[in-house]
Amino acid sequence: MKKILLIFTLIAFPLFIIAQTYQPYTIGVKSKNSIRELKSLVSEKLNEQSLIVVGEYMPAKDNNRWIIIVTHKELQQAAQSLGGLRGFALTLRVAITVDGNGTIISFTTPEYWGRAYYQDDYSKVAKHYKNVQNAFVMAMTSLGNYDGTGFGSKKGLDEKDLLKYHYMLGMPYFDDNVELGEFDNQSEAIKKIDANLKKGVPNVTLVYKVESPDRKMALYGFALGGENGETKFLPIIDISSPKHTAFLPYEVLVVDGKAYMLHGRFRIALSFPDLTMGTFTKIMSTPGDIEDMLEKLIE
Repeated sequence: MKKILLIFTLIAFPLFIIAQTYQPYTIGVKSKNSIRELKSLVSEKLNEQSLIVVGEYMPAKDNNRWIIIVTHKELQQAAQSLGGLRGFALTLRVAITVDGNGTIISFTTPEYWGRAYYQDDYSKVAKHYKNVQNAFVMAMTSLGNYDGTGFGSKKGLDEKDLLKYHYMLGMPYFDDNVELGEFDNQSEAIKKIDANLKKGVPNVTLVYKVESPDRKMALYGFALGGENGETKFLPIIDISSPKHTAFLPYEVLVVDGKAYMLHGRFRIALSFPDLTMGTFTKIMSTPGDIEDMLEKLIE
């Protein structure tokens, strides 16, 4: 009997190792300093680790939040190698959030977002994401005592969850994105969006723009204002602690002359996988509101 139990233990043990779970966000450093004191220093330390800052802003007009968006040559190489909608993975995000009596510097967990966006192809870019993760750890370590605690989901999501992530039956997957518009070619699409941004798009403010090295993909990040923007939906969905500040900004990807956004019911759910259906119901109109705002980029 003991031999049977030993054999079962040896067989079952690897299963526990394989069933690793991932969190949307990671606590980098906890600090007593203010956002004003930290934001320039954080940007500096990120840049030192080749996490190139491409944009930053205050989301939802909230003085207790600041977001820094970064790219990295490894993210660019990964996205370019597979192309298409993988361009949504060109950037990752860092948040500085006032929490109680202190401030938390957090970042989007590279492997969580990489697995969600690359899905079956993640193994092809895993080495790139390992290097990006190491860069984040080095940057955070240079800011203080690195924490490394994941958050954003009580149980976390495992590899299978992220492979074909959707919130529930009938909800969209990664590939169920929204096509905002189509142009004759990539250059025309980018030209149109940039021209509209220069003129001004109601309630849509550019935070960053990153192109792949071969210029076949361009990823934009936008702050969303107005009565249906961030000030409306963020306080409703970001109700846990630590805050999911690095959920924003919202992205538009231009690839092969087409402009896409991730469906709100995918993008928001991936960022807040533990939210109840009751909470999501309170922002039922938000995915459509975001689409309406971003469509004006290509009119």
